[in-house]
Amino acid sequence: MAVTRYGRLADRLGGGHIPDQLNLGTTMLSDTQKVQFRNNGFLVLENLFSTSEIGSVRSAALDIVADFDVSKHRTVFTTSDRDSGRDDYFFDSAEAVHCFLEEGALDDNGELNRPKELAVNKIGHAMHDLVPEFFEFCRLPVIGEVLRDIGYSAPQLWQTMYIFKQPGIGGEVRWHQDASYLISGKPGVTGIWIAIEDATRDNGCLWMQPGQHRTPLREIYEVDWTTRTGTLKPLDDTPWVTGEPVPLEVAAGSAVIFNDHMPHYSSQNTSDSSRHAFTLHVSERDSPWPEENWIQRPRLGSFEL
Repeated sequence: MAVTRYGRLADRLGGGHIPDQLNLGTTMLSDTQKVQFRNNGFLVLENLFSTSEIGSVRSAALDIVADFDVSKHRTVFTTSDRDSGRDDYFFDSAEAVHCFLEEGALDDNGELNRPKELAVNKIGHAMHDLVPEFFEFCRLPVIGEVLRDIGYSAPQLWQTMYIFKQPGIGGEVRWHQDASYLISGKPGVTGIWIAIEDATRDNGCLWMQPGQHRTPLREIYEVDWTTRTGTLKPLDDTPWVTGEPVPLEVAAGSAVIFNDHMPHYSSQNTSDSSRHAFTLHVSERDSPWPEENWIQRPRLGSFEL
């Protein structure tokens, strides 16, 4: 087991393992749902968003791809490499809207082997600041209400991602914990994963194992700001899963909220259907946000929900 200064930082901040308190008695989530979130580390909220709400961000995402000039940026996003192809284009996306390609979308000469709209892996990471449709979606009251119900007082949004999970080549996302990349003080970082299209086992739905958010942080993404590079370093060799993980098959408009220590995974999409999803990552406004985090927003500033 390796220990780095980032590992010690993660230990000190606590990473939001288990919420200290839940706001029981409020009306968005039932008390049963709040306890389920605390005990399981995640919660599925079915049909949280309307067809028109998710349709708006889907249309905006497709417009971004239509305007994307592949000849200028052929950055591939993958989780299979510990260096993960992170470069200036990736780090700059913290305060921009950038498209990243699927690993299988380029031929041996670095040219697209399929239409552009079927080649993009994801868009990130500041659409909520810079694209009106995403801004409006993230301001929907239901998002802030859910976060306050699970213990946040002043939730702050750090990044957004639109993930396409393209048919046939949508890449596997290996087991990982969000706290490996985004560390904060209590109550930690919460992920909100929203199904823009139906998510099934066939097209690469999320998998989680209830209660695994109580396990150690396995890895940490170390950023060297002098060279603007990052490397994923091991911290703990605890197995990712110790029992039977659960496939989170959900309909479009549903959401999964999950703790930053919750290991999660999605398989490659080998089906002929895409699996679009929109993801937000949130911390408490007054909790520490260390400079070691790769997401830094000195120009855009805070985005409170």
